[in-house]
Amino acid sequence: MRKFWFSLALIIVAYGAYWGYSRYVSIFNPNVKSNNGDELFLEIPTGTDYVQLLKILKEREILIDFDSFKWIAGIRNLPRHVHPGRYRIPLTASNYRLINILRSGAQEPIQLVLQSTRSREMIASRVSKQIEADSLSIVRLLYDIEELKEYDLNANTWMTIFVPNTYELYWNTSAPQFMDRMLKEYRRFWNAERLEKADKLNLTPIEIATLASIVQQETIKEDEQATVAGVYLNRIRIGMKLDADPTLIFAAGDFTITRVLNEHKKIDSPYNTYIHRGLPPGPICIPTISNIDAVLKNERHKYIYFCAKEDFSGYHNFARTLGQHQVNAAKFRRELNRRKIWN
Repeated sequence: MRKFWFSLALIIVAYGAYWGYSRYVSIFNPNVKSNNGDELFLEIPTGTDYVQLLKILKEREILIDFDSFKWIAGIRNLPRHVHPGRYRIPLTASNYRLINILRSGAQEPIQLVLQSTRSREMIASRVSKQIEADSLSIVRLLYDIEELKEYDLNANTWMTIFVPNTYELYWNTSAPQFMDRMLKEYRRFWNAERLEKADKLNLTPIEIATLASIVQQETIKEDEQATVAGVYLNRIRIGMKLDADPTLIFAAGDFTITRVLNEHKKIDSPYNTYIHRGLPPGPICIPTISNIDAVLKNERHKYIYFCAKEDFSGYHNFARTLGQHQVNAAKFRRELNRRKIWN
């Protein structure tokens, strides 16, 4: 009989040890996997509850043992602590660590890259690929006149709030939150030094951005931006029309145009600087920081005209007189014809 009870005790102890070890493994052993071995990130949309979180985890197939996760999650009260966001999940994460990460709401910031573009749809598409807000919600906001007024913007000036750069923010950012952040960055960008330079040019930040957008479309050469900006500022000073070809392309809405023709100069649009004197009502693209600073630090010279060089290097020939400009323009036209670039 003693042997029986002794054996039974051994079985109980062994079972207890096995149970304890299995529970320890369930809690502290790694329980995540990556199908391609890459770093894991988990996005939890705003409004997600625990049931939906489990569905996301199951669909992503990042858990080695799904049931053990649910068991620990219940003990750690995760169902009442689901937070939206984008989380970095270490490949060595145990259930315990994974649940602590999700419970804490300590999500991983993203580096949102904001690039220069021309349209609401394009910027919405690019931004929505990086944050939770979908492109439609961003586009709607950018077309909403009343919403734009909240940011001191309108249908012509909406581009000026965006300063191309890389910004750190959280993935679960809504369209209004995104715009609020852009306004904050815009105000930070237009510091006292830049405002003083704009004031000396007798231009507002919006006007500076508008001119910078034209400069950006005129030259791809950063070392030429300040020179081109100087040409346009000279034209403004003497009351001459800007005659900026990029504004005609914007007015036409056809960004495939490679050769501006006389018919384009007749387009009925406030953006047609061949008809209307002064700056157009807003930017024709979101200008980069370098182009804005090129306007603020423009090169002082006496050039009034410029034309693309006939070698297609991307640089320009500058001229003080109309006669010299016509010579330069004829060279470029001949090269266009030789290359059979008609439109």
